[in-house]
This record gives sequence, structure tokens and C-alpha cells, in this order.
Amino acid sequence: MSMVKLAVKRPVTIAMLTLAVLLFGMVSLGRIPVTLLPDLAYPTLTVRTDYPGGAPGEVEQLVSKPIEENLGTVKGLRRIESISRAGQSDVLLEFSWGSDMDMASLDVREKLDLVELPLDIEKPILLRFNPAEEPVYRLALGFNTDQAPSVTQLKRLRTYAEEDLKRQLESIEGVASVRLGGGLEDEIQVLVNERQAASLQIPMTLISQRLREENINLSGGRIEANRAEFLVRTLNQFENLDDIRSIYLTTRNNRPVLLKDIATVENSYKERDSISRVAGMEAVEVSLYKEGDANTVQVSKAIQSALRQLNDAKLIPSDYQVKPIYDQAVFISAAIAEVRDAAIMGGLLAMVIIYLFLQRVWPTIIISLAIPISIIATFNLLYGYQVSLNMMSLGGIALAVGMLVDNAIVVLENIARHQQDQTSEVAAERGTQEVAGAITASTLTTMAVFFPLVFVEGIAGQLFRDQALTVTFALAASLLVALTLIPMLSSRKKSTDNANNAAPLPYASGWRFWLKTPLYLVFRWLPLAIMTAVIAVWRLLAWLFFFVTKPVLALFNRGYNVCERAYQGLLQRSLRRAGLTLSVILLSSAACYALLPQLPVALLPNMAQGEFYVEVELQPGATIHETDQVLDQLGQVIADNPALNSAVNRYYTIAGTGSLLNAAPGQSGNQWGRLNVVMNSGADVTPVHQALRERVQRIPGVMAKFGSPELFSFASPIVIELTGYDLALLQQAAEQTAEQLGANERFTDIRVNMTDGQPELAVYFDQAKLSQYGLTSAEVSELLATKIGGRVASQFSLADRKIDILVRSQAVDRDSLRDLQQVIINPGAAREVPLQAVARVVPVIGPSEITRVDQQRTALVEANIAFGDLGAGVAEAERLLAQTQLPLTINGRIAGQNEDMQRSFTSLQFALLLAVFLVYLVMASQFESFVHPLFILFSVPLAGAGSILGLYLMGTELSIIVFIGLIMLAGIVVNNAIVLVDRINQLRSEGLDRFAAVAQAAQQRLRPILMTMLTTVLGLLPLAIGLGEGAEIRAPMAISVIAGLLFSTLLTLLFIPCLYVLIDRKQIAPTTEDAA
Repeated sequence: MSMVKLAVKRPVTIAMLTLAVLLFGMVSLGRIPVTLLPDLAYPTLTVRTDYPGGAPGEVEQLVSKPIEENLGTVKGLRRIESISRAGQSDVLLEFSWGSDMDMASLDVREKLDLVELPLDIEKPILLRFNPAEEPVYRLALGFNTDQAPSVTQLKRLRTYAEEDLKRQLESIEGVASVRLGGGLEDEIQVLVNERQAASLQIPMTLISQRLREENINLSGGRIEANRAEFLVRTLNQFENLDDIRSIYLTTRNNRPVLLKDIATVENSYKERDSISRVAGMEAVEVSLYKEGDANTVQVSKAIQSALRQLNDAKLIPSDYQVKPIYDQAVFISAAIAEVRDAAIMGGLLAMVIIYLFLQRVWPTIIISLAIPISIIATFNLLYGYQVSLNMMSLGGIALAVGMLVDNAIVVLENIARHQQDQTSEVAAERGTQEVAGAITASTLTTMAVFFPLVFVEGIAGQLFRDQALTVTFALAASLLVALTLIPMLSSRKKSTDNANNAAPLPYASGWRFWLKTPLYLVFRWLPLAIMTAVIAVWRLLAWLFFFVTKPVLALFNRGYNVCERAYQGLLQRSLRRAGLTLSVILLSSAACYALLPQLPVALLPNMAQGEFYVEVELQPGATIHETDQVLDQLGQVIADNPALNSAVNRYYTIAGTGSLLNAAPGQSGNQWGRLNVVMNSGADVTPVHQALRERVQRIPGVMAKFGSPELFSFASPIVIELTGYDLALLQQAAEQTAEQLGANERFTDIRVNMTDGQPELAVYFDQAKLSQYGLTSAEVSELLATKIGGRVASQFSLADRKIDILVRSQAVDRDSLRDLQQVIINPGAAREVPLQAVARVVPVIGPSEITRVDQQRTALVEANIAFGDLGAGVAEAERLLAQTQLPLTINGRIAGQNEDMQRSFTSLQFALLLAVFLVYLVMASQFESFVHPLFILFSVPLAGAGSILGLYLMGTELSIIVFIGLIMLAGIVVNNAIVLVDRINQLRSEGLDRFAAVAQAAQQRLRPILMTMLTTVLGLLPLAIGLGEGAEIRAPMAISVIAGLLFSTLLTLLFIPCLYVLIDRKQIAPTTEDAA
């Protein structure tokens, strides 16, 4: 028994299966995680190695180069880049998309084990980049007052954040970690007076040793006495600062020397690595990171609930306030809500089109049921394939919502034609089976175009996997609905008389009569009465709805009849002049393709998230307080301007790395900072940008970069790579190239990675003189590190907190070059020796960092594009680079987003050709012909021409989003041609001649073709309008599909019939006509 026959004969079975699918679909929906984007497995690894005290040149030679040489043979490695800066090496490994990153990580770890590094260099660590490792929620913990907080207040604030707030937040389900930035961290500092310590011959090492020895609790064993066992413990940990000050160090001149005799002990704070401010006021930034598989929206709600509970329980001190400054779930919820609303609106518009064409309520409802049932069934498959609900998967549902009724329309339209002279069951079965092959082929062609996406390299393949799976699942579900549920519901149409006939009352007498009669009435007549009442109410409502919409239907009928007559006349004239018609259509398409070079080109559209940032970088050597002052000046630009302040919702600044979990190579050091600006909904960002740019330009020595939070990890739009060996020549070429870009108004935010680095005081030892005093370079270097930078000798216990005890020289002994030269390097010896007696101290300035790309030294010049598209910007940069007179040993090339774009476009072009080939395979199998699928495929270039015209008129960029739309379009536009050609072949097999079959098939299939086209177009229309969050990603695809489908359908109604007539004249012999 075929599927269609089973559906007609076993309606209850089909109904129960449908209910089961709906039930499990709703259960699956509740368990599918909600995220902003699919899980993007970026094929990158970073090897980070710390080399304390190492200059960029030393880090390059001793760390970066050996690691590069060992990792260069890792399988699948496409690019290797290293960044060597003071004290740290980052080696970035970029693999081919699709690489198994788990295996790549194991391979890299094996290679790292073979790298031989100097003993004083720390072990390399391997980092995996993951865009999900951005905080999902940011809080600012500050004070309720407008007064600047004191040092004590900032220390208390940081302590509360670490000891109380952080622990409360880390216990929230779905929160993986909590990072803090800003405020002041407690530290006990022992500041040694160099002169007094030298006069008493007390070395710094002795002080650290005595601190460790005195600050200790130990177990002394057990004692049994008086029938009891006692544990002996020596409790000697420091309880207050006086305990530290009173430590005995040694004896001099028969007098005990205590720590307070040569040092000052004070409760201070650690050197700051970040300063956070909200609206100009210092605060502690609290960043919350979610677990890898956690639902972002649910985690955000849990955080908000926890904060409300803390406030209600008064666990947050009254003089503190906790403000949310960033919530990723807001954008996610808004973007997903927009996609959901677009899908609902598209479905409603599709139902309107169906009703206008069918003009009957019940058939409209039957067809419209395909939308919710197919979508809910799709949730089962999404859950099974571990696809999250994100912008792309929900976008796939919104894209498919108009196509889900296509199969049902074709089936129901054919059933209605058979019902004119057949019973409902026979019409449902025969009508469905007649078009089953055609709709299966059309569905398979649409599904087949998504298979080539597995061959797409770059982010496009990763990004659109979820969308491809969603559309495929939904279309497969709609096909099953069209082949089972639609004929089952259509076969239920019975005559009123037959429906109301009831079986006669069974004969009975006596007590059996009185027993059976009530049961018969309850079980036989009551359901019939209820059903009759429901049908009556339904018919009344349907009649009222039809009565209300009757004027609209009459107007639509008049318009459609005019269009139908016009099409029939135009078709007859076109068939008589088929060659001329084809020529006109092809020339029109060629004119559209001529617009292609004028389309702007981009990798991905920019997404407006209502937020932007300004990254600033000061001159090397700048303190974190200087960076904080610059950021504060930028914040004042907003605060002091009422117009800007009204447009800005909030702003906050971070000087230093702060709580960034995965700080990028350029986001480190005291000279780096960021101003984050969150705009009010609908506010124009341009005036704020202009005001901040003008202010930055007036601050000397500050480089700035304007940008928006990135959903994807891409290089800057314009990156010029200059390769060579000589660092001085590289820096000269980079500065020269940057000047060329800066003189061109197309480019802005120009940055050069090779600048003067941190000012250094280089100490060169005289080995001969060191040996005279019995000293070594290692001993003196360690002594200098302790006196200048300090060493943590022990920890002070306060409740369950541990506070570092730092030992270093007092500030007056380490403030200048002269102080460094006068450092005593042999404390405790009979004759004091200053550093200048055995070493030269020379001020030097080295490079800020040394970048190597594919094991060649490289200078990078980066820029943003002020106006125009990426393609035009790259062309202009290439022209400027060609005009720049670079040194002979320096080579330059354009990199950046252009490389990613070219790679993605090339693979997408291949995917498009492969999709067209797969469509041909499906159609050739369906028609058992090599010829008919070929002229059906002519609708694909027609659709491409329409897409280009639509993109040109709408001013939409040509991006990978548009390319995906074109690939999907290749599977959609052939569906109408398949239905048309399939009907032509059926009529010819019935004996009609070529021209009559073409004309009659075109007339019969005009209505379903227009219905399917309009339902798809109107289903996509809410996406194409491009309103709401994330519209920049959704709209280009919808525009390309709508324009291509409209253009292709209108021309296909003439092009395919004319082409069929011309080609069929030579290819098919009239054997079917004779047989008929």
C-alpha cells in the first residue's frame, strides 16, 4: 500500500502520528538551547609563552623562532604568525576550515614538547580561540555617591567583589567563571631603606627568608596525658602588621635588628593592571562567562534573578550599587524575536495569498496547516542533530515558511480538479499520486542545493550549516505533510446526506430495549449531534468570513482574470515568435548582469548592535593612569554635550587589560584602553563618532580605533603586510605606507604595529669585574629584580583571605637612573659595591613588538574604510601601495578581510555550480531525459539576473549572505519550471500536439505557479524589509531570493514554453500522439 493510499484509507492513524510528531516537537523545542549564533569552531590555536623581563628581540630569537620552526610541519596548518613583545610570545596558528581541531591540538602539544627553550622561560600554554569566550553579562560595582572614592573605599569595594559578590555569582547555574577588573587589591608592602640595610649589612634575601620562617603554623605531633590525646600545634602566623614589623632579622653590635628598624611595613595595594569607570566614576567591573553548552538567555535571566535576590536580602551594602552595563541576551532575545515575528508574519501573508486564490476557508486552512506542522516537526530533527535556536536556524525557518505550502498547494489544486467528477477519496488519492513525483523532485532540488555547503571554506560554511539543515528538515516535513495529511483531510469531504445518515436503532425487546436504547443514544447520536453543531458553527463562521472578504475576493478575481487573459494572449504571440521572445529575454538578463561590477562588495554586512567602542593606545611607556586620563577625556566629550548625552544610554571605560578572558595580542599593557558606548534605541551614532574623533585627534601620541562588537573574528578591512628582515627599514616602510593611507580620505583609524617600544634601562655586566667580587650575573640580576620589582615573600592570613606580602626597596631608592646605578649589589660584605662599579646602565628604546608571518618579519599597517565598500577600499589600497617607493628589501601585499572574502567567494562559486549540477541530476532522474532538465536550468541564470537587479536597486552589498541566497535560489526557481514541464509531458502523453500541450499546461499551471511564487515571496518579505536586531544578516539573502524569484517566474512563464517548443521540435518524435 502506497503512502498516499494509506493516508486516505487510515485517517485516524495519520491523525495520531501527526499528534505524536507535534507533541515531541514541542518537547524538543523546550530543550533546544538558545544562542546568538551557531557554534563556530574557529580553526585557530595560540601558543602563549611568558618570558619575564625579556625584550621583544630576545623573545623573538629565544622563544618565537624555535616554536615556529617546530610547529611549521603540523598537518593542516595554513598560516603561522608570531608576535613577540616584552615578556611574552604569542604564536598564532591558523588551520584550514574543517580541520579537526582536537587532533590539531594534540599534534601541536606533541611538537611543543620537543621545543628546547632556556630554563628561565616558562612552559608554553596552548589556547583555543572561541568567540563564545566573551562575557555574556557585565556588571559595574560602584558607590551610590557622586564623590570620587578614596583608596580605602576602592580596596573595600574590590574585597567585597572578590569575597562575596563573586562567590554568589559563581554559584549561578550556567555561569562558568567570574572575572574582576578595576578597584584596588590589598597588598602588604615591606619597603626597605637601602641605606640602613646596607649599613647593617642585611641583604634583601634575608628579609624574605625571615618573613617566610616566622609566618608559619605547624603541627608538632600528639601527646597522651590524663587519658586524653592532645594535638600539638605551633601557631605563629602574623595576626597584624605589628607582628611583621617586630620580626627579628639579626644581631648587630650586640643589638637585635628588627624589620621595623630598616623597613616600613604598610597596608597598601598592588600595582594596578586595570582601571574601570562607569560614567566617569571608578568601579569594579564584574564579567560573567557562561558554560560552553549553557543557554545564554536562561543564564542572563538567572543572573538577573540572583541580583534581585541579593538586593531583596540586603546582602549588598547600602552604600554600594550594582549596575548591569552589558547583557548579550538583550541582543539575542531581540534578534530571535525579530526572526520569529518575521516567520509568523510571513506565514500569515502566505495564508492570505492562498485564500485569495482558493477563495474557500477550509482548503485554505488545510494548506496553511503545512506551516505549523512542518515547523514543529523540524524541532524534533534540530534537537536530534544538536542544532541550537539561533539567528541562522530561525532564519532558515523564516526563509522556508513561504515554501512550506508549495507542495500542499500543488496537491490540493490537483485534488480539486479531480473532485469535479470523482468521489473525495478517489480524487484525493489519484490527485496526490499524479503530482507526487513532481513535488518530490521539486523538493529534492531545493534540498540538494544545500549539500554543496559542506565544501564551502571559511566562516560561510560554518555559519550557514544550521540554516541549511533547518530549511532541509522543514522542506522534508512539508513534503510528508503534502503526501499524507493533505490528501487525508481532503478525502474527508462527504455529502451532508451521507454524513447525517445514522444506523437504524437495533431491534430489542423487554429489558434489553431499556438497556440498549440509552447506550445507543449516548454513544451514537450524542457525538453526531456535537459534530453537527460544530460543523454548523464552523460553516457559519466560514460564511461570515467569506461575506466580509467577498468585495476583496471580487476585486482580486477581476485583477487575476485580466492578468490571465493577458498572459494567454502574450503566450500565444510568444509561441509564434519563440526565437524573438527568447532573444529579448536573454538580452534583458544580460543587461541585468552588466550591473554586477557596480555592486558594492563586502565579506559580511556590518551589524548595528546599538553599541560601539573606541580603542586607544598611548605611546610606549605610558602609565595606566595616563591611559585612564585619556579615556576620561573622551568620556567627558559625551557627558559635557547635552545632545550627545541624550543619545547615549551609558558609557564605561577600561584602562589596561581588565577582566578580558581572552585579551587579543594588541589588547594588553598599561598603554591600552577602551571606551564602550551604548546608544539609546534608534539614536544616530554619527554625531558621537565625529565628536570623539575630533577629540582624539587633539590628543598627541594617541592612536585610536573605532569599531563595533564583533560577532565574527575577522582581520581589519585593510591590512598591508610588509615583509623584510631589517627592523629599521620595516618601520620606515610601515610609517611611509601609513602616511600614504592617511592622506587618502577613504581610510581612517590607521594603525602601525611596529612602533617604538617601552623605554628600557639595559644593564650590561662586566664579567671581569663581577668575578673580582665573587659575583655572578644571575645573582645580581635576581637582586635587582627583588629591589626594583619586588618579590612576594609570604602571605598574610585575614579570615579566609590571603594577602601577599611584597618585599622591595622604598620608592626613593628606585626612582631614577642614578638610584639604579647606586644599588648595592653585595649587601652584607665588608666593602659595599654599587651596580655602576660592575655594569653599564644604558637607556634604550627597542621595538614595541616584532611580528613574523610565515617565519618572515612583517610590519602590519591596518586601516578602516571611511566610506565605500570593501572591494573599492582594497583597490584603492593596492593603487597606493603600488605608488609607494619601498626599500628594495621590503615587499608589500594586501591582506585582511580581502583574503577571507576571496577565499569564501571562490568556494561559494564552486558550491553554486555544484548545486546546479545536483539539481540537474535530480531532474534528469525525474524526467528520464537529458534534454528537458537542461532547458529547465535556464531559469537559474534568469533568477541570477533578477537578484543582481534587485541588489542594485536596493543598494545591497554583494556578500557571502547574498551568495548563500543565490545557491538556495538555484533550487527554488526550477520548481515552477518542473511543474510546468511535467504537465506538458503528461498532456503530450495523452495525445496533444506540442503547441496545444504547451499552451494548455501553461494555462492550467499558471494559478499554482503564481500561488507558490507569491507565498514564497511574501513569506520572505518581512525578512527583506530588514527591521530589528540582526536584520543586516537576514535582509540581503531575502532580497536576493525575492528579486530572483519574481524575475525568474515572470520570464519563465514565457521562456520555458518557447524553449520547449523550439528544442522539442528536434528532440522528441510524435510517437505519443500516434499512439493516442
